[in-house]
This record gives sequence, structure tokens and C-alpha cells, in this order.
Amino acid sequence: MSEHAGSDRTARPFLYVVVCAAGVADGVDGLIDAARERGWEVGVVATPVAMGGFFDVAAVEDRTGRPVRSAWRTPDDPRPFPAPDAVVVAPATFNTINKWAAGLADTLAVATLCEASGLGVPLAVLPCVADALASHPAYRESLARLRGMGVHFGDRYTGDPGEDGRRPEFGWERALDLVERR
Repeated sequence: MSEHAGSDRTARPFLYVVVCAAGVADGVDGLIDAARERGWEVGVVATPVAMGGFFDVAAVEDRTGRPVRSAWRTPDDPRPFPAPDAVVVAPATFNTINKWAAGLADTLAVATLCEASGLGVPLAVLPCVADALASHPAYRESLARLRGMGVHFGDRYTGDPGEDGRRPEFGWERALDLVERR
């Protein structure tokens, strides 16, 4: 991949985790830990808004041993990640899903997804989208387009409280199941 590819392949498969700005993003460390337990090396790419306090960037960098990426590197900067063997988008917001499906690569996160799609890299998405937004025609069309491109989706998470008044857990590991089944 042009922004990330390099000859520094690891012995273990490399997973990109794209993190979007949703309240559950603070649990991404659980996905990173689960991925590492399953034998993946991990690099995180975040949307610019997600970098604004939606998760603990320093903790993620400590966990992965790599910088969290959000902005493009300059031509003289070294590539911090090898090319991905798979990409997970979790949590995936309405905005990112629609921009990706439309090919609007205006952030490193969305450009990474567009490029991975073109290269045939396995992609799994855990949408975090409220019911009102999920009913929008653009969202439904985006899901259809991305599925047609071979992207695998987990169940949509709304964050709505259950009957007991508590919010359900976000199924982070489901993303790994989706990319590993290929």
C-alpha cells in the first residue's frame, strides 16, 4: 500500500485497526489484545476526530509498540507499518462508512480503507451507527456498495441500553472472526 507498505514485513501477520470517533472507541485496547493473542501484529490508524479524546492514544501506542497514525507522512518519513494482511474498522461511524463507499479519501483513515479495498485485503467492519442514521438512504447504499466490494460486516451497534438499562458490550473480537474466516 502506498502510504504504509514497506519491506519491513513481520513474521506475524499485520492487522490495521481503523478507529473512528464513537464513544465505544475507548475499548479498542481489548481488540488489540485479542488480535495479539491470535498472532497478529497491530497498527492503529485513527480518524482525526477520534484522535481528539475518543481513546487513549498513548496507551494504544504502548500496547502496539507503534505510533497511532492519523495524518499522512511526508515523503522523507519512514513507513511506520508494513502492508496489512487484513484491516478492521471498529468502531465504524456513519461518516466513515459513507465516505469510504463514495471513495472520498480525505483522511488517512479513509484513504487506507479505499486502498485496501482496491488491493483485495480482507476487510471487516463493526458499525457503530444509531438507528436514525442507519435509516438514511446513503448509509444503506454504502453498505450495499461495500458488501459488493467484499467487505464483511458485523452486527450494527447502536449503543442503546437494553431492557436492564445497561448498554450492551461492543463485540470487538467479532471483527477478528470476520477477517480470519477468509
